Amino acid sequence: MAIFLRRLFGIGKLPREMREQFESEGIIFLAEYVPVTRRFSGKVPGHRANGAIASYVGSLVFTNRRAVATLSSVPKVAGRTMDVHWGDAQQGTLKAEISSSGVTLDVDIATVDPQFSGQLSLTYKTEIPEEVLTRLPARQIAFDVPPEYVYRAVGVPHNP
Repeated sequence: MAIFLRRLFGIGKLPREMREQFESEGIIFLAEYVPVTRRFSGKVPGHRANGAIASYVGSLVFTNRRAVATLSSVPKVAGRTMDVHWGDAQQGTLKAEISSSGVTLDVDIATVDPQFSGQLSLTYKTEIPEEVLTRLPARQIAFDVPPEYVYRAVGVPHNP
């Protein structure tokens, strides 16, 4: 039932503006309504958890320029959890692995902001065909994320 309601209300679908932007970059792969499992142990201001597991929905997009992952909890809103250009230096606090079963994002959140501590993992579960994987410039990516990405992933409102 939850999947039906998410699709009905468009939760997990890319907003039109984002889709148009990605289309102009040349989409290699697009998956919407992707089940996302969040694992979080640690603390951020306003939230503390020990081994918390939650389910979300989001999208994955690989274009000729970049790799993007989003999380959605309300219709027509997609917060980014990954947005990295293929040509960027592949170093940073967040590690992403792309495989035939989806994408996994892992980060020690203390490296993002000194107010944070603990581990955060997001697993996007969708089949990525081998022909797509062979077209990607990289299957392992590392990049830095702003604190807003962590707040969004753990479900804490953030007003800088």
